[in-house]
Amino acid sequence: MSICPKNKSSKGRRDKRRANWKMSAPTLVKCSKCGALMMPHRVCKACGSYNKKQVVSVD
Repeated sequence: MSICPKNKSSKGRRDKRRANWKMSAPTLVKCSKCGALMMPHRVCKACGSYNKKQVVSVD
């Protein structure tokens, strides 16, 4: 059995439903150690620190 709509959905109603598929910009915060922009709860790519502690050595 397939879906059988009783009434036609208008273009506006259909497109409102599809409006939530757009991408959002990633959230960026400043690193507490070096001040570079990074994603929250991740190791900083610039200095290799997490939570003000050196975790990874960066060349």
